[in-house]
Order: sequence, then C-alpha cells, then structure tokens
Amino acid sequence: MPALTRRELLAASAATAAAASSAAENKPTLCLFTKHLPHLGYKELAATLRSLGFAGADLTTRPLGHVLPENVERDLPRAFEALAAEGIALPMISTGLLSSRDPAARPTLYAAAKLGIPFFKLGYYRYQYADFEGHLASVKKDVEGLAAIAGHAGITGGFHNHSGTYVGSALWDHWWLLRDTDPGQIGFYFDPCHATIEGGSAGWEIGFHRLQDRLKMVACKDFYWEKSDGKWRSHMCPLGQGMVDYPKFFNLLAASGFSGPISLHVEYKIEASTKAQRIEKEMHAIESDFAYLKSLCDSAFRAA
Repeated sequence: MPALTRRELLAASAATAAAASSAAENKPTLCLFTKHLPHLGYKELAATLRSLGFAGADLTTRPLGHVLPENVERDLPRAFEALAAEGIALPMISTGLLSSRDPAARPTLYAAAKLGIPFFKLGYYRYQYADFEGHLASVKKDVEGLAAIAGHAGITGGFHNHSGTYVGSALWDHWWLLRDTDPGQIGFYFDPCHATIEGGSAGWEIGFHRLQDRLKMVACKDFYWEKSDGKWRSHMCPLGQGMVDYPKFFNLLAASGFSGPISLHVEYKIEASTKAQRIEKEMHAIESDFAYLKSLCDSAFRAA
C-alpha cells in the first residue's frame, strides 16, 4: 500500500483526535449515514455535517456510494481529508463486502485501516432455505475470511442485523456466525429498530444482552406496524415516533460501556413535488431526528 501523504497524515490526526475525544469521555460518536446525502461531494458533505452538528460520518464505501469500491484507494483518502478539514471524524464505513474473494475486500480494508478508520460494516447475505444449514455454514466461512483480512489490516468489522430474509435478522444466527471469530476482528452492528421488528416486545432486549460484549457499532431508525391492503407491514417513521423503545435502549447501551459510533438512518419516505423541495425536507428530517438522538445519548450517557 502507498505511504500516506503529509496532508493525509494531518487529516488522519485531526479525525482520530475527534473520535478519541468522544471515546475518552466514554461517549459514542454520533454519525450520519451518508446514504441520505448522495448528491453531495466530499467537501459539501463535510460542511453539511458540520453545520448539522454531527461529530462523525458513516461513509458509504460500496457500489453507488460516496466512495466506489473500484476507486477506494484513491477516493477514500480524499473523502477522509475533506471530512477531517471540517472536524468530522470517520469512525466507520459501510461497505458491501461479503467475502475475502471480493476484489474490493483487501483494497477497502487496508485503505481504511491505513487512515485509522476503526470500523467497517459488512454487506448483506440472504437466507437460502433449500439448504439452510449448508448456506449458514458457507456464510460463516465467508464472514471468517473477511475477519481474517480485517485482523491483518488492523480494522474491525460489524455484522448488521437487518429485518426480513437477511441472514442475521434472527439474532441467534447473528451470534452463531461470529462466535468463533476474534472480537478484535469482527463484532456486532446492532440495530434496535430491525431487532424490534423481528423480536417484538422482548426479543430485541434479549438479543442486545446476548450480543453486547462484542458490540462495535449501532444504527438508529424507527418504525411502526401498518396494515395496508390487508397485510401488516413495517413502516419507517421519524425517530422517537415509532415502536422502538429508545429511552430503554440507550440506558442499556450506556450501562454496557459502549463508546463506538452511532449511525443515524433516515429511512422513511419524504414526499415532495420537486427535487429541491425533497432535499430541503430531507435536511429538516435529519435535523429533527438528530436532535432527538442527541438528547437521548446525552441523557443516558450523562446518567451513566
């Protein structure tokens, strides 16, 4: 891997210091999932995050993301430098990586580790019911392969629990897949919204206690059940207006000693007649959700 330039070293130092400050206070770094600002270049993205008050970014480093896998060695340092120039840390990236055989696996993980980015999110696997046990064993092998690269590079992966037919939506599978890996190489990226969708009133909390010892990152979004055309569906909504018990979750999170990144996801549909109006409404939605998230985090971690 090529050596860091002086500008990249300065950017890395600034961003690392920002993340270390939160960690030293045993407080998580609040990030925005940059999927929600796809129209912004790196400098504009960084300035926007600073104006919104975010301490960090969860940068999409995957197909159609802010950093494309084929350009990761060139563009990830550029994005990192632009964020650091505005005082925005980059504690995690969201990738689409599923296997050590992916041509982007080594370039992505080594480029991120070289910049001091501590965490990356894996991509998603789908359950295959025809050979359930065999498929899970295959996924486990793929995950362990990525974990081995991560360990050598010096970065830690996070396996996200996503509701639906995604492997790991059942939290006991989530735990089983990672139980034989080194916690320094890979852990859990916990999503209380998706855990509530799949786990109901208590399943999400049981899952949290099962996974908390290896918890690396957290994703925050909200939902409620809605009946449409005779079928019940999960409907994404603004943070704090849905069924996720966020006050309880944040108290548990603070009590666990968690200090990793928390990524805000604004997944609900925003109606607008023009692109400009939609962008404006999306910005207001991000501001509102972030204010709620910050109040939860401040209250829980101050009490802890």
